[in-house]
Amino acid sequence: MDKLNAMTVFVKIADEGSLTAAANVLGKSLPAVVRILAALEELLQTRLFNRTTRRIALTEEGRIYLERCRKILAEVEESELALSQEKIVPRGMITLSAPVRFGEMHVAPSVTRFLEQYPHVEINLLLFDRVVNIVDEGIDLAVRIAHLHDSSLIAKPAGEIRQVVCVSPNLLEKLESRPQRPEELSDLPCVRFSGISSNSIWHFNDSGKDLDVKVGGSFRCNQVKASVDACVAGLGFGLFFNYQVMPWVESGELEIVLSEFEPAPKPLNLVYPHSRLMATRVRTLVDWLAQDLKNSLVK
Repeated sequence: MDKLNAMTVFVKIADEGSLTAAANVLGKSLPAVVRILAALEELLQTRLFNRTTRRIALTEEGRIYLERCRKILAEVEESELALSQEKIVPRGMITLSAPVRFGEMHVAPSVTRFLEQYPHVEINLLLFDRVVNIVDEGIDLAVRIAHLHDSSLIAKPAGEIRQVVCVSPNLLEKLESRPQRPEELSDLPCVRFSGISSNSIWHFNDSGKDLDVKVGGSFRCNQVKASVDACVAGLGFGLFFNYQVMPWVESGELEIVLSEFEPAPKPLNLVYPHSRLMATRVRTLVDWLAQDLKNSLVK
C-alpha cells in the first residue's frame, strides 16, 4: 500500500465530508476511494469513520489519526517545496502577527534583521493581544505563546517562555518577611494582569503537582505595560511572562520571587496553516524566526 496516498485520500474524505466528494476532488473513482479507505483501516486495525447511507463521521481514533496525517503530509509537502525552490530568491509580501509586547521587544527587531538580509521581501507586522484566525484574517504566519490545539495548523517551535512572579524591592522591604510559598500571596497585595490570568487565579507547580492560588489587590489591568509599571511602583506582586519584565529585573527595579514554584514554561510557536502551500519567502522567514527568536530569548 502507498501509505502517503492512503493518508491523502483519508484526509480528503474528512475535509470533503463524503467518499463521493473526495473521489471527485482527487480525480479517482468512488470504488477506488472505498478500497483505499478499507485497506487503510485494515492496516491500522481501526475504524476511522462511522458510515451510514446518509452520512460519514470521524471516529475518535479517526480524529487523532487525522491530526497526525495532516502534520505528516504538510511536512512532506514542505520538504518537496524546499528542494524545488531552494535556489529561488525570497520576494513578495508576508503578513505576520504577534502578541503586542513580545512583538515590540523581539519580533520587530528580528524582522528588521531579516529584511536587511532579504531586501526583496515586504512584511506587514500586525501586533494583537488576541488569538487571530489565521485563515479568515489572511495571515501567513503567527507567533503564539501557547500550546497548539487547532489540528488545522502547523507549529514550529521557537523556544519557551517562563512565567514569573516579581515584586518591587521597596515593597519587599515593607513586608515582615519574604514569601516562601505561593499560598502566601493570597494575603499580600497583587497586581492582576488579565493577559496572564483573567480570573485572579495564579497557577504554580509544587514538586510536580499543580497548585492554584487566588490573589487580590487594588489594581487590575488588561495592558502589560501599565501592569508592570504598577508592580514597579510597589502596588503588589505581579505574574508576568519573563520577557515582559526582564528590563526592570536587570535594572534592579523588580525582583523575581518563588522561582522554584514556576509552572512549566509556555511554548513559543510559529504557526501557519497546514493546507497552504508555503511560499519560499514564508518558509525562509519561519526558519529565520525559529533561530533568531531562540537566540534573543537566551540573552
